[in-house]
Parts: sequence; structure tokens; C-alpha cells
Amino acid sequence: IGGLGNRLKIVWYVPCLASLETIQELCRKENLTCKSLGITNRNLKSYEVEYLCDYKVDEGTEYFLVKWKGWPESSNAWVPLKNLNCPLLLQYFHRDKNEYLSRLKRGKAIILKNHIKALKPVVAQYIVKKAKQRIALQRWKEELNRKKNHKGTILVENTVDLEGPPLDFYYINEYKPAPGINVMNGITTGCECSHCPAEKCCPEEAGFFLAYNKRKQLKIQPGLPIYECNSYCRCGPECPNRIVQKGTPYSLCIFRTNNGRGWGVKTLQKIKTKRFVMEYVGEVITSEEAERRGQLYDNQGNTYLFDLDYDSDEYTVDAARYGNVSHFVNHSCDPNLQVFNVFIDNLDLRLPRIALFSTRTIKAGEELTFDYQMKGSLDVTSDSDAVSPARKRIRTVCKCGAVCCRGYLN
Repeated sequence: IGGLGNRLKIVWYVPCLASLETIQELCRKENLTCKSLGITNRNLKSYEVEYLCDYKVDEGTEYFLVKWKGWPESSNAWVPLKNLNCPLLLQYFHRDKNEYLSRLKRGKAIILKNHIKALKPVVAQYIVKKAKQRIALQRWKEELNRKKNHKGTILVENTVDLEGPPLDFYYINEYKPAPGINVMNGITTGCECSHCPAEKCCPEEAGFFLAYNKRKQLKIQPGLPIYECNSYCRCGPECPNRIVQKGTPYSLCIFRTNNGRGWGVKTLQKIKTKRFVMEYVGEVITSEEAERRGQLYDNQGNTYLFDLDYDSDEYTVDAARYGNVSHFVNHSCDPNLQVFNVFIDNLDLRLPRIALFSTRTIKAGEELTFDYQMKGSLDVTSDSDAVSPARKRIRTVCKCGAVCCRGYLN
């Protein structure tokens, strides 16, 4: 709402009172298509294989139990292998089957022999769970890429366990302020530069140096703030002082870690040193509310509270339910990302935007991490590295595996 093209987007979440199968049956009865339900023009009146559930041999003929896309499980049917034209789904089926049998035999892969006439129920159940997980993660990936507002693609990968998408997480691209908190306050003018940087550009007006060099790399030390050109500035979108506001430029993958750290994030592209990687966003709440939520999160064994302590400790970012890819970035005592405070369309020192920059060159496929204690990222006027009360009630064991690991996250 307001000038400069700002718009208010309202999203409604409505719980379904009927099961997925019931809704699918109603759609087919009324001859309706619905992409979200898997009912398309292609399979409205015909059958398309969604995944394979089971295997058997009957009188020398191999059969697979097929789940039809957009049809309830009650419509599953045994189909001869010779009638199936789904090589990728067959590949998934055998891979999941051998993966399960391999785990049973402690790493020794077991290949299904032709003389075996049926799978054990427990094996078939695992294959179905993996198929449903694969579909759920694919839908989640598509949802994330619909909602993101940056150039890079988001992939999702889980080759570790049966964990699916988080049930109570909503992707956002910018801060979601709690009632009474204004994160778009304090900007009424901008620089008059036609080609930034110039004298009296935004950083100098704030009393600081331009944060970036000509290669879009940071040239300031941790602890110093970044002042970018804002929506009132005369310069255009190609201004070299507009970096964080353009969003993540890299393709990233949310993946399941294999050492008990839950989800993590890895880059799919090489990232050079001192480059902007992503912004940390979530709900902006008061420190009092953060303290209350922190007590609840302690009981769950995790927290996503990030104190906005550049100037004071009035506000905290909570990315537990609302956030972006940074929600899934793990801690490391030897991180490859560094936190910086950024001011763009809000000059309120209590409400900086939080940007993560690379501390070194990061190879494609490498996990992205930052130090949850954020040493070196505090205001340069601060003489304390202490974390907020919401972060230090219960000591959490660190699993980062770094040589310099401190042993605890807090």
C-alpha cells in the first residue's frame, strides 16, 4: 500500500474438511481439472502412473502395483511390466528397494533375484513412503520457486531419511513485522547521484564508506554497517550500490544432512569471496516476545531467534515459521558466511536488515554456514560478545565438526 509501487499481498490459508482422495473423486465426477490435486486433462479420463508400490511374479510374469496420478489409492492396480512405460519410476522403485535392503544388511546391497515372487510388506511400505516423500519434496520445491523473488533456483534433496517438507513453515522474501512494528520507516529522501558512487551518496550521508568495490565484493570490515541506495534515490536498478536488495543471485539446495543436523543449505554454484549470498528474514518481534518464544523453543531443542542488536536489543527476527532459505542454514564454528547489518529503505538503527556474505571462495556443492554467535558482526561501539537471554538458557551441543569447534552453539 502506498507510493513507489508498494503493494500489500494477502494470502489466505484454508484448511480442507475432506480428504485428498474425496476431493479427487469429486473433481473427476464433475469433470474438473486441478493441478494441485494431480488431476490434469491428460489423466482426467485416463491413467498416468504416479509411482510404483509393490512387486510380484505370477505365473512367470512380473507385475507392479501402480498408484495412478490423480486417482485414490483404492484404484491401485497390478500392471504387467511389459505394459509399463515409466523407466524413471522403475529406476526409483529399484533404487529405493535396494537402499532399504542394503540398510538391513549393514551396507551390503541385496539385489532382488528373479526367483523371488514378492516383496515383504515392510519393503513395499518403505518404497511407498519414499515415493510419497519424493512427490511431497517436489511440490515443496515448486512452491519455494514460485514464492521466491530472486534469480537463483531452489532445489530440495533428501537421500538420508524419510523426512518431508516442514509442516509449519511459510516462505517469505522480506521481514514480517509483528503488529505495531514498522520496518518501512525513516526514508524520505535519497541521493541525487546519476552514477553512484559519488560525493554525498547514501553511505557518505550516513557517515560511512561505500561497502562494495567495482566487482560487487565487500570492502568493509565486519561490524560496519552497509548503507545501500533506496527507493527515493535518483540512480537506477543497475546502481553498484544496490546489491542486497536484488536478492540471492545463486542457485541453492536445501538438503538433509547425514549427521543429525536436520536440513542444511549448499550452493550449486561457485561463490567468490566477499559476495552477497542471502538475507536472513523472518518475523520481527519485540525482545520480550522473543524471550517468551525462546522458552518454548528450548523445550523443542531448536531456535531461530536472531537478535537485531546493532544499536539496541529492542527487536528480534524469528525465522521459525516464516523465513526464506536462510531458515535452513546450519551453524559452524568455522563458517563460510558472515553477518552484516544493512540499511536500505529504513534507517532505524534498531531494525537493520541482516545479510550474509561469503568469507572465502565457496565451491559448488559446499554447505553454507554461519556462526550463530555472530562474533565480529556486532556494532563496533559494542564491547560485549554476549548473546541475548533468549539464546543462552540451555546449552546446545554443536555438531559442526570444525577443527576449531567450541563444543556448544551458545
